[in-house]
Amino acid sequence: MFTGIVTDIGTIESVELRGDTQFTISCGYDAAGIALGASICCSGCCLTVTSVVASADNGSRFTVDVSAESLSKTTLGGWREGTRINLERALKAGDELGGHIVSGHVDGVAEIISLEDEGDSRRFVFRAPDELARFIAPKGSVCLNGTSLTVNEVDGVNFGINLIPHTLSVTSWGAARAGDRVNLEIDMLARYVARLYESIDK
Repeated sequence: MFTGIVTDIGTIESVELRGDTQFTISCGYDAAGIALGASICCSGCCLTVTSVVASADNGSRFTVDVSAESLSKTTLGGWREGTRINLERALKAGDELGGHIVSGHVDGVAEIISLEDEGDSRRFVFRAPDELARFIAPKGSVCLNGTSLTVNEVDGVNFGINLIPHTLSVTSWGAARAGDRVNLEIDMLARYVARLYESIDK
């Protein structure tokens, strides 16, 4: 489990096509603190560490293996050498829950429709997949590329979010552009509430 609070920005160092696709990711995490088999949220996707080595710059490099199914359901199929991704280590008992509960299981892919500076913040408008739009509510939470964010307003399948300068500087969002596709995980509470209403309607 995760919180959607990004703790580092990783860089894709290599992409190797095997039976699955193996990504090598460089990051600032201490290699000694990453166990084989550990879960790391990579731009919203919970991935398992398959190897780890220390880097000369006191960071580390770790590898993850991703199946064709995951590549087809997320933005990971578009990762290339140099792609920067949001990282978060798995939540530990007693850790501060600063965002919201995030599973790291991507529900679908949203698209950035527009973005513009608004005061010191940057306003984004996203288009959600039709089947997920009903789970997104004003002032509710969503996880986009591994970041816990609050929805400003909803207009059909489109929804708006403002990102403050701090978020833009410590995540990959500062380089986002209109047309980019992003990993979307809906709030699990919204999912269960919707499921409850469906059962009542029946």
